[in-house]
Amino acid sequence: MPAPASDNVLSPSQLNALARSLLEDAFPLVLVEGEIGNLARPASGHIYLTLKDARAQVRCALFKPKSQWLRFQPRDGMRVLVRGRLTLYEARGDYQLILDSLEEAGEGALRRAFEELKAKLQAEGLFDAGRKRPLPAWVRRLGVLTSPSGAAVRDVLSVLARRFPLLDVEVLPVPVQGDAAAAQITAMLRRAGASDRYDALLLARGGGSLEDLWAFNDEALARAIAASPVPVVSAVGHETDFTLADFAADLRAPTPSVAAELLVPERGDLRTRLRDQHRRLQAQHLRRLRDAMQRTDRAALRLNALRPQARLQQLRTRQLAAMQRLEHALRARRDARIARLRHAEAVLRAMQPGRRLAALRDRLATLQPRPQAAVVRQLQRNALRLRGLARSLEAVNPLATVARGYAIVQHDDGRVVRSVGDAKVGDHLEARLADGALQVRVENSDAS
Repeated sequence: MPAPASDNVLSPSQLNALARSLLEDAFPLVLVEGEIGNLARPASGHIYLTLKDARAQVRCALFKPKSQWLRFQPRDGMRVLVRGRLTLYEARGDYQLILDSLEEAGEGALRRAFEELKAKLQAEGLFDAGRKRPLPAWVRRLGVLTSPSGAAVRDVLSVLARRFPLLDVEVLPVPVQGDAAAAQITAMLRRAGASDRYDALLLARGGGSLEDLWAFNDEALARAIAASPVPVVSAVGHETDFTLADFAADLRAPTPSVAAELLVPERGDLRTRLRDQHRRLQAQHLRRLRDAMQRTDRAALRLNALRPQARLQQLRTRQLAAMQRLEHALRARRDARIARLRHAEAVLRAMQPGRRLAALRDRLATLQPRPQAAVVRQLQRNALRLRGLARSLEAVNPLATVARGYAIVQHDDGRVVRSVGDAKVGDHLEARLADGALQVRVENSDAS
């Protein structure tokens, strides 16, 4: 600060510096609402304007780093809400506001209320991800809370009909704009949740300004969404719009059409999945059927091998085959001997007819019956052995015991009842006799 000319006299720069210091110390950040005038945007990127009402005006400056974040284009005559620090431009002695933010007046107030309520509910944990519930895998009945005459409901119904026409959709009509809309949406949401009719609920509305969407920033509505017993999907506005309903809902969709796509599967994809599952079930059924048939065949073979008649038939078949092989062998040996003798006879006949030939004839007559007698003896021995085997098998054949007046008692699954403890009251049994079978039912059991 320049030194004063004397003890009581201030220079203009000293006066302006003192005034600036007093202003900045006395006034913190202030909010001022007024009408824009004398708007200027030089090449530097700064914004200069006059904020005025019917009786006064104040100069304002919004410098480039902060002017780049404006969400609208300010213009003369627009009513705005500004936040800034009061100061003095010493070079000219101009009283002015250095702005931190510049908003349209109506939307700015709403946005402040939105941010304050959002911070409050967030601090309570109303928007926590751990509180949100997943949507059901298959939504069978959907309740859509929206205006019945708006574009949003047409978009939602069109997408649902195209993707999954089997869905049962009920439109729950509510106003989506106006002072009474929030209360009516909240009441309808609570009734729908308490009815236990719906698998999911959808809040839907088309785009609009912050003021148009304000019904979905209601505190009571946000709390009703969080407390709903049914999962809630919020699709309010466009992709860049956010409401408290979006934060409180179990799922937020950018638009109503996207919400419809998230709620139901595409029927082509579903048809493909069903075909794949059907093929897998068929293949599994065929594998189990083949396994069961193989187990049944193996069990039948084991049961057939354990039957006495089958075992006896196997022995008879083996004996018959052995006797046939023995008979063929003996016949072959006999024929070979006869052939050798005839050959010798022919040779002798050619060399020494007479007594030698007669002797050979006698020997041939003697040898011819021997192979036949050997075959007969072998057949007799085999017949005796077969009768012995038959007697042995007959001795262990359970059917022989049955023929003497006894019976074989079995369960339905073939297990033999060997003692009283093998059956209980109420069991259905089969008693096999020599000439048939009887079906019996156990009425009492007395094991001693």
